[in-house]
Amino acid sequence: MGYVKGHGTKFGRKMEAAIAALLTQRNIDEAAKAVGISPNTLLNWMKVPEFQVAYREARRAAYSQALARLQQGATAAATTLLKVMLDQGTPASVKVRAAECVMNHSSKAIELEDVEFRVAELERAAGTQKSGRRE
Repeated sequence: MGYVKGHGTKFGRKMEAAIAALLTQRNIDEAAKAVGISPNTLLNWMKVPEFQVAYREARRAAYSQALARLQQGATAAATTLLKVMLDQGTPASVKVRAAECVMNHSSKAIELEDVEFRVAELERAAGTQKSGRRE
């Protein structure tokens, strides 16, 4: 959150606290109260470009951490889907939904691998052209 103007000052620390509160409180009123400012002050801060950049950066970091936690459970989720899909006692409609999830995720994984391969090939080709060589 180094983009907040006045970082290290009382004002800058308050803005950083406001960003943290916006990430943890249910709404702007509660975030403002947690920091000890009025909701109008917080709304005004949210219009400041440096505040917007810092807030966006903080939201991305929080989201990235949440995704990392979900990825940790991916193996268990895949195991659960497969168990439900293959269990003889599972109702047909649930089996179909589990199978659909497995197929969708498998398809997305293949698409992602293809995109990663294409990007790597483009980067390799761009690097070759920069060096003046062609393969």
